[in-house]
Amino acid sequence: MKKLCRILALSLVLVSVAASLFASGASEENSALTKIKESGKLVVGTEAQYAPYEFKDMNANIVGCDIFLAQQIADALGVELEVVDMAFDGIIPAVQAGQVDLGIAAFTNTPERAEVIDFSDIYEESLQYLIVAAGNENVYTSKESLAGLKVGAQRGTIQSQLIKKVFPDSELFELAKYPELAIEVQNGNIAGLVVDAAVGDSIVASSDGKLVIANYTFDSEEANFGKSVVIKKGNPALVEEVNKVIERVLSDGSYQQAWNDAVALQKELGL
Repeated sequence: MKKLCRILALSLVLVSVAASLFASGASEENSALTKIKESGKLVVGTEAQYAPYEFKDMNANIVGCDIFLAQQIADALGVELEVVDMAFDGIIPAVQAGQVDLGIAAFTNTPERAEVIDFSDIYEESLQYLIVAAGNENVYTSKESLAGLKVGAQRGTIQSQLIKKVFPDSELFELAKYPELAIEVQNGNIAGLVVDAAVGDSIVASSDGKLVIANYTFDSEEANFGKSVVIKKGNPALVEEVNKVIERVLSDGSYQQAWNDAVALQKELGL
């Protein structure tokens, strides 16, 4: 009889522990979404020097097609949007630490990043990269032409990995901001910088003819990536809500319109 009682007691303990773990897991899964709704605020980390995705207008407001997406997500959740401008390589750690709810900063969706954070669905596909250089557009037509030279990228970006992979005989040069890298190219301190096509075009357009697009084409297998929202791991409910918004703004054309508006504004501002 005592043995049976001990077995029953142990069974109750195990059931209680299992229920506690299940409740804890469920709580963790929904914690980010619950926190957002209870606070009435969606905090998004970005790096506001990457037009047309995110940049500042004449009134120092952070704008761009990524910010449009962030606002759409906040509206769908019924909360206010707060955008935090920070160093690009600090955004993923901030998401992991819960300092910001989402990272929206033209993040390239890669398997390496997916090991430490969760990605939303891709909201911009087939992104192409190019090299911004000084001088004649025919310079740097091959990997060999960049051998032994410094090639720049923003710290913490996929472009840094791309340089290491595609130009093993070149030296990677990293800075926190693209405007600073563009100055290094103009001053002849580095051969060029690798950037996605939309941002590279704007850097060249605002350089008063000092910078050009180098005549080098990345192979599609080397550099063809999509953009996604960064979300802390273990929050499927939040991922689902973000994906719903992405599906809507892609299908109704509003993200494309936001992109067009951002490109027009950056040209107006001379960015």
